[in-house]
Parts: sequence; structure tokens; C-alpha cells
Amino acid sequence: MPAAGPAPDAGAPAAGAVDDGEEYAQDAAAGPEGSGPVAAAPGPEGAAARREGDRLRFVGAATRRIARGIDLDEIVLGLCRATVPTFSDAILVYLRDPLPVGDERPVGPVVLRLRRTDRLRPIDDLTGAEGAGAAGGAGELDFSQLPLVGPQGDLPAAELCEILPGGALAEVLRGVRPVFGSAAGAQDALPELLGQEHPLPRGRRAILAPLRGRRRVIGAAVFLRSPERPAFEQNDLLVAAQLATHTALGIDKAVLYGREAYIADELQRTMLPDSLPQPTGVRLASRYLPAAETARVGGDWYDAIPLPGSRVALVVGDVMGHSMTSAAIMGQLRTTAQTLAQLDLPPAEVLHHLDEQAQRLGSDRMATCLYAVYDPVSHRITIANAGHPPPVLLHLGGRAEVLRVPPGAPIGVGGVDFEAVELDAPAGATLLLYTDGLVESRLRDVWTGIEQLRERLATTAQLTGLDHPPPLEALCDDVLDMLGPGDRDDDIALLAARFDGIAPSDVAYWFLDPEETAPGRARRFARRALSRWGLEELEDSVELLVSEVVTNAVRYAERPVTLRLLRTEVLRCEVGDDSPQLPRQRRARETDEGGRGLFLVNRMARRWGATRLSSGKVVWFELSLPPSPDRR
Repeated sequence: MPAAGPAPDAGAPAAGAVDDGEEYAQDAAAGPEGSGPVAAAPGPEGAAARREGDRLRFVGAATRRIARGIDLDEIVLGLCRATVPTFSDAILVYLRDPLPVGDERPVGPVVLRLRRTDRLRPIDDLTGAEGAGAAGGAGELDFSQLPLVGPQGDLPAAELCEILPGGALAEVLRGVRPVFGSAAGAQDALPELLGQEHPLPRGRRAILAPLRGRRRVIGAAVFLRSPERPAFEQNDLLVAAQLATHTALGIDKAVLYGREAYIADELQRTMLPDSLPQPTGVRLASRYLPAAETARVGGDWYDAIPLPGSRVALVVGDVMGHSMTSAAIMGQLRTTAQTLAQLDLPPAEVLHHLDEQAQRLGSDRMATCLYAVYDPVSHRITIANAGHPPPVLLHLGGRAEVLRVPPGAPIGVGGVDFEAVELDAPAGATLLLYTDGLVESRLRDVWTGIEQLRERLATTAQLTGLDHPPPLEALCDDVLDMLGPGDRDDDIALLAARFDGIAPSDVAYWFLDPEETAPGRARRFARRALSRWGLEELEDSVELLVSEVVTNAVRYAERPVTLRLLRTEVLRCEVGDDSPQLPRQRRARETDEGGRGLFLVNRMARRWGATRLSSGKVVWFELSLPPSPDRR
């Protein structure tokens, strides 16, 4: 941009001045004493009025440019681009390191770090080598020596500056107001900030402007003019004050926003499961993709919860809103869902209690959620929905189907009944649960996105063949690849479940009346099943443990006791009864006749546990299968 030019026509629109401040650039470069070009209106009063109008238009354009920045670097860059070369020929911006956040009190010495600089071309490029030599010989500031942050060159100005209590720089920053470099305090403050070896300009060619945020000074800006340009005038201190104030407040806002976004993101990630369980009869994979940097973190979550009877609960949800509060509410709802799942409540009941919990958290706490329970023995899945996008089922033959589930109202609305539907879950099929960030964006509506997802799954399945389902992890990656540049307005949670199921030949099930003969019958039933499966090596261990667990169940049960054996990667035994009291392991004394049953289970079983149900409880244990080439 030229350093000087003719004044625009008085009747012309001021769009250029508003957008780029060019009128003020011409004004500062061409007028006597830096006051502006020759005024269109006659007399000094008209010239002063025009200069003041140009100055106000420049301040408006510059502050708008600074305000457009979202993060710290954009705000500082906006200050540099708005002032060079319009207001000054060079600028150095120092910020506190580290920057304080909110009400944080600084500990230790206050240190300023050079964050960014900007300048015109070196002076020898502007005026030729002769002009540069004259400037250098006169002891003026050589702009070729100004630092540029980045890979270019050296840093002749100090990169770090520790503010000494009681020093000249501390006094200038405490005063908050911008000062000329020739002022009494600034003459000592500038060398302290830039370094003693840094060349200093003479006269009113430097302005030192403290950057004060909402609570404290967070940095300083130094505006510099070359010898070829008129010096700063008194009103330029007001311009520097406006620029410094808007920059400091923007930096404060950006730091607070960045800290909140970081906390929300960490909160969101820590509340998601670190790893998925490996339940029997189903394989799981998941993905979580945060929103683009321009969007704030949401409250999407997913979960897989093992249930009694080798079943598994699959959950995906999305808290409405994008903030740290949304992430916190997500954590509370996820914890509540885990607790309700352990009670083995039906899916519709789980959503009902989640709805009540959301209302207790506040009147505007709303979320969508889909809760499904898969039973690998019956090859069935029960799904209840609360305003969430429907799941997609990819069949083994390559057909992708959007499941018809009742839509329901979002959690938190209150007074709404939820309905569950039971569907077939054939072996080899893949169920995909997701949040709306995957299928909805500014560029497409949710149903268009769901149809694109269905087509994407069907296309991926065709590539792997009709008899072989696509690998689960690769399928998740392929689904996320359908996202375009404008599809990252919201975070995305994705949970994929591949149904393997448990074959009927690997399940043995009996009912036992709560009588004294029940343990003996349980031992005989278990021995027959093990013999059929070729697991005679486990007969002694299984008979002992089954006898102990069934004996404990018969002691408190009033209705028939259930006994089930499942052969998968392990041998699992489940004993259910109608008593809600969970067994508790204790160390029996030498004189006690009983109390050693759970001690034996704990010592001999690979794993064991007890789960309370709505109709009683289930006690289970697992044993490792002996190595055998003929097994399965």
C-alpha cells in the first residue's frame, strides 16, 4: 500500500476507510507533523475535523478486525495487521508467560514473552542504501533490525523480559495509559522491555501501550514509526489506548474460552469408557470424534454394559447443547444408565428413570438416548428410543436396514411413556448406533444423512463379499470417512456391535425346585452337559462349585431356582433365584459347619460375581476350558 496519496473525494463513500483504514494511512503519511493530508475544507479547523474523522474511522475498522479473532493468535495477528502500516511502521507485542486465566493469582516473577512482531520492509528497501545509511548514522532506529517471530533471522529484541518490581517498566505498566517513548518513564522502560542493545527511536516515534485485561495487565504493545514518517501526535495516544484495550479484552476472552473448551473436552473424554468390554457372543468397536475447533464440545456418549445371562446393554446418547455443562450432564446420565443397567431393568424402564433424573438436574436438561439389550442365546435385541436417530442393521448378505423403532420423546421432557420393540439379531449382522453429528449438519438434514449412512454400509459390505461381514474396526473408519468438510458442526459418538450369538448346542438350562435334593440334581445335570461337550476334565470342579452355589440359592429361594451352563471361550455357570439378598464372602471359623462355599468359588473359579435383578439375583462363575484340538 502506498505511503501517501491524494485525499478521497469528500462526497465519496468511506467504505475503504472503514474496512482497511487506508484514509488514515494516507492521513498519517502525508500531512505535516503526522496530522494528515491537505484538507479538502479550507482552514485549519476543517483539516483538524477531517483528521479526527479519519482517526475515528480507522479505530472502528481496527477494533472490528481485532474482534474477529477467536483464539489468541488470531487476535494478536489482527492487531498487527490493523496497525502496520496504517498506524505504525512496526509493532512488537509482548504477553505474560504464562497468561493468567480468570481470577488466578500469579505466582513467582512476572515475565513477558515476545508473542509476535510485524513491520514494513527493511528501510533500505524503502529508501535505498543511501537512505538507510543516513538513518543508521543519525542513530535512528533501523527497521531492518526489528524481529520477526518465526523461522526468519535473529531476534535482536529481547524475547523474554522479567518485570522488576519498582522498575521503570513496572511503573509504566501500572499506569495502564500509553506513553511516548520519549517520556521520562518510557525512556528507561523501553530498554528494559526490548533489551539494552536494541536501537531506540528518537522523539515521538515510539508508543508503549500496556495491555490490561479485565483484572490485570497481561502484556504490552510497542508501536514504532520510521524517520521518513511523521512522528506520533498527542491524539495517537488515544488511538493506541483503544487498540490496546480491545486487544487485551479479546485476549482475556480467548484465554477463558480456551480454558473452558479444554476442560470440557477433557471432561468429555474422561467420562467416555477407556475400553469396551468383551461380552460373550458379540464383538464391539467404537469411535468418538470431537467437533471442529470452531464448535464447542457437546455431550455425546456411548457405553456397553455386560448384563446377567451373557446379555449386553448397548447405549448411545447426546445431551443437547455445547458447553462444559453439557459434558457434566452427560457424565451424570451415563452413570445413572450404568446403575439402572445393573438392576437389569427393561429398556423402557431405564429411559423412564433417566427422564426423571434429567428433570431433577434442571428444567432445561434434555438429551436423546437409545438403549438396547442384546441376548446372544435367543438372538434377539430389545430397543427403546428417546428421540434419538434410529440404528442401522447391516445383515450378513450386505443389506443395510434402518430399524423401525418408536421415536419417543427426548429425555427431560417428562410425562412421556417410552416403548420398547424386540427384533431379531441374526448371527453375523452388525448393529450401528450413532449420534446425530454423523448424519446431520448445516449441509444436509438428518434423514438424508441416515440414507447416506445406509448406502455407505451396503457399499462397504459389497466390497468384502456376501458371506463375510466387513471387519468391525475398518467399518467404523469407513463410516467416518463419509463426513465432508462442513459435517463437523457437532461431535460424533459411534458404537458398532457384531452379533455372533451363542449356538443352542452350547447352552444347557434347567429349573430346580427349592428342595434339599436340588444340589444333587444340579450336579447330575452339570455332569451330563459336560460329558456331551467333552469336558469331563472339569467335572469335579464344576460339581463342587455348582453344589455350593445352588445350596446357597435354595436356602433363601421360594420359587424354582434356575441353572444354566454356557460353553463359549470359557465355561460359564449361572444360578438364579428370587431372593434379592446378594451373597457375601466371609472367612469361616474352624468351628463353623458352613460359610466356605463362596471361599471355594473365589479360589477355584476364573471369575465370579453376583448381580441383583428386579426379580431376584444371579450368581455366576467362569472356568477356563482345558486345551483340546477337538473342542469347537
